[in-house]
Amino acid sequence: MDKTTALATQILAGVGGEGNILKLENCMTRVRVEVSDEQRLDLAALKQLPGVKGYIKQGEQHQFIVGPGAAAKVVDAMRGLLSGNAQPAAAVGDAARTKAQAKQKYAAPMSGALKKLADVFIPLIPAFIASGLITGIINLLKRPDIAGQLAVDYPNVLGLLAIFGSAVFAIMNILVGVNAARVFGGSQAMGGVMAGILSSPALAQITLFGEALQPGRGGVIAVLLVVALMCWVEKRLRTLLPESVELILNPLLTTLVTASLAILILQPVGGVISDAIAHGANLAIDKGGLLVGALLSGLFLPLVLSGLHQGLVPIHVELVQAHGSNPLLPILAMAGVGQVGAALAVLLKTRNARLKKVIKGALPVGILGIGEPLIFGVTLPLGRPFIGACLGGAVGGALISYWKVATVITFGISGLPLALTIVSGKVMLYLAGMLITIIAGFLFTWMMGFNDPEE
Repeated sequence: MDKTTALATQILAGVGGEGNILKLENCMTRVRVEVSDEQRLDLAALKQLPGVKGYIKQGEQHQFIVGPGAAAKVVDAMRGLLSGNAQPAAAVGDAARTKAQAKQKYAAPMSGALKKLADVFIPLIPAFIASGLITGIINLLKRPDIAGQLAVDYPNVLGLLAIFGSAVFAIMNILVGVNAARVFGGSQAMGGVMAGILSSPALAQITLFGEALQPGRGGVIAVLLVVALMCWVEKRLRTLLPESVELILNPLLTTLVTASLAILILQPVGGVISDAIAHGANLAIDKGGLLVGALLSGLFLPLVLSGLHQGLVPIHVELVQAHGSNPLLPILAMAGVGQVGAALAVLLKTRNARLKKVIKGALPVGILGIGEPLIFGVTLPLGRPFIGACLGGAVGGALISYWKVATVITFGISGLPLALTIVSGKVMLYLAGMLITIIAGFLFTWMMGFNDPEE
């Protein structure tokens, strides 16, 4: 039995077997499980599994951090171990599911809204990563000291790469429209149509109230507003129209009503909000300098723990759409880098063999920008090292803000790989910020100390 199958078998047993599973899924680093009977969970044993680097519970969902790449493999292996007998368990767990839905109903409105916002953008992360890295590669190939005369000798190669790297931004609003419609419960094709109307170049040929319309005004903010309205209109018409004509009249009326309100009201409102977000964020970073950078990076991980960081996603997108670069992401990236420094201090101080093993396994991916194993497996359970890491991140964030380092990517990448996407002339400053952040996180954690866990 290979390691993946063995870990899948152990997690399956620890969560109470297939009959206790209501929902099984994964993200980049976590195995996510919802169960019908919490009493059948053996969390103590699950946390001690060699492949589990950390554990966190969000709502009704138990999340086991197993690392990038491994999460998808483990979930696939778990699904392979489930038999046909797992299906009736969902019916047995109807009461538990109803209870979970009730909790969600009375949960804080902010958490639900931000979760929906994240669900719109998270599926786009692979496209953002690819585009950002390709753009970074182009920047390197254009430098004579690195690529010589490659840019002059092979202009078509760079031209094609530029198309590859910019494609996601050309259709950004369409992608957001489709995803938003899925999240808000409407027709995905109609969501794409609404975004296409807002982005149509033909809008520039139309004058309304004495002013020419602006294609793409309001960016993703306008798209979110319009698609949310579209889904509401579509659902209402579905209940009002006779079934015999609903299939034909619903999309027609939904398009006419929503698109008209979008052009008259929602796109201008989205434009105002979008401009305020982009200019406000840039102004805060430009004028706030060291203090704003320290606050943003130092408080980012507590925001992650609360889920409030999801509200920053549209800001990242708006910054790139409005200005072509994102000064916020490199600042926030220092929060994860601080975890690396704190974990190094713990590694040198601890006598716990299992903790040392977890740190050694999590450090490489932490440097590459995936900090969850270090956060939930090392610093957060120990307490003070998490604070030391946040303080170290604050030091790095202050410097990155003061040096005005920016990236061409929206979000989805961090750590060392982010250096490939940093704007020209700022790469060395970003790397210097990473090094200083690691040292600061190390020193803060070393001085604050921690209670070394027993074996």
